[in-house]
Amino acid sequence: MTTLSLTGKDATTVAADALVLATTPATDGAGSASVLGADTLPAGVRRALESALPALGVKGTADEVVRVPSPEGVRAKVVVLTGTGRPGPKDQTVPDEALRRAAGAAVRTLAGHAHVVLALPTDTVGRVAAVAEGGLLGAYAYTEYRRRTADPSQAAVAKITLATSAHRDRGAKTAVARAHVLAEAVAATKDLVNCPPLDLFPARFAEIAQALGTEHGVTVTVLDEAALRKAGYGGLVGVGQGSSRGPRLVKMSYTPAGRAAGRKHLALVGKGITFDSGGLSIKPAAGMETMKLDMAGAAAVMHTVVAASRLALPVAVTGWLCLAENMPSGTAQRPSDVITIYGGRTVEVLNTDAEGRLVLADGIVAACEENPDVLVDVATLTGAQMVALGNRVSAVMANDDDLRDQVTRAAADSGEQFWPMPLPAELRSSMDSPVADIANIGDRFGGMLVAGLFLSEFVGTGADGETVPWAHLDIAGPAFNSGGAHGYTGKGGTGVAVRTLLTLAERLG
Repeated sequence: MTTLSLTGKDATTVAADALVLATTPATDGAGSASVLGADTLPAGVRRALESALPALGVKGTADEVVRVPSPEGVRAKVVVLTGTGRPGPKDQTVPDEALRRAAGAAVRTLAGHAHVVLALPTDTVGRVAAVAEGGLLGAYAYTEYRRRTADPSQAAVAKITLATSAHRDRGAKTAVARAHVLAEAVAATKDLVNCPPLDLFPARFAEIAQALGTEHGVTVTVLDEAALRKAGYGGLVGVGQGSSRGPRLVKMSYTPAGRAAGRKHLALVGKGITFDSGGLSIKPAAGMETMKLDMAGAAAVMHTVVAASRLALPVAVTGWLCLAENMPSGTAQRPSDVITIYGGRTVEVLNTDAEGRLVLADGIVAACEENPDVLVDVATLTGAQMVALGNRVSAVMANDDDLRDQVTRAAADSGEQFWPMPLPAELRSSMDSPVADIANIGDRFGGMLVAGLFLSEFVGTGADGETVPWAHLDIAGPAFNSGGAHGYTGKGGTGVAVRTLLTLAERLG
């Protein structure tokens, strides 16, 4: 993994492959950009860069990354100018997320270089954290299956030095340590999402969870197909019965040392469909091309639990990974089958491609049996999410307004985009079934909300007799980037939701 360290040295004096500086658009909307923190640069370096910006057409816009020859006085081989976009409208300062993306964009485009120096504004611990996170998130490459096409120029940056006057600040050092854990959790989540389904199937996923548990002090319990059938996990059994590679339910439990009475317990449930063909309600060929991503929720949950343990958070975190492969075969579940979810509620399966909600229902019921203080499920659940919010904004629904607001704030502060959505009661009747307690699909319009309402039916009560506070995160679009790279996000798996869930866990503690 890429390493990042702090230095108090003048960034221009550090020998490296590249020195990264931030640029911002001209305040009047015309002309060339300006270099942020230019007044801290040696006079000769500042003059050389400022004179070059107009000729290069540098605008300072987000995702603009421009390389220029290092002027005299800079030890790095090249200077890289990374745009932050326009400053915030209120105080005209560059938002932390803009710095995070600018750092990430620069490091991402500098793949193949061994050592990069970041000299972006870091006048607060929050900005140190943002730049560190951005740089580490941008330093990602998935090369597991590269053989004859392996290209050293695409290797992730190995070493990042962050030049900051806060290099001795204890808070800054803590922020960098957290950034390493966070970035490694996101990268590991991306690795799983990017892994071909031939090699990542429910049993293998469970083995990875067990190995991580042993390494990081997390207790892991695995239920195989026989155990699931015996215990009545009808959602997982039904979805997985069409595959030769059976389903698994993995429970990962992190309990802080010396946990005191009353300490909060966060339960996370992740959808882990390792490949989704749609089952007998089969998808078109093009619709299956990226369906290895359908386990992104479970991957995010797994690595959030591990990160919570690594950071020794003062909150208990339990993850439930609902793992199955949804395949068509002579043993697959059929449209109009009725299955019994764990806990006894029956579901008429009208569409086998609406399978994620079935495995999540099992996990939600099981999670509620432990009386968590907060329950959050994460899933690449509906195409309707992409219709409503696109490929970069995830949805959050909840049975508790305060929890929904906590999730959206955690997302905003950590640099992820989540938008609050309702759970309209009038849509519930569209899932009425003449033969079962509920059907697995309802109205096509508002399909994302219908799926949320379906899951809400399985949220139980806590020890106080009240319904467990629950939030549902639909990450269908943002979990996988099929388009061009941007900011710290490359193509393929994005690791979305890890940062939000970890921030939420920290705040509950």
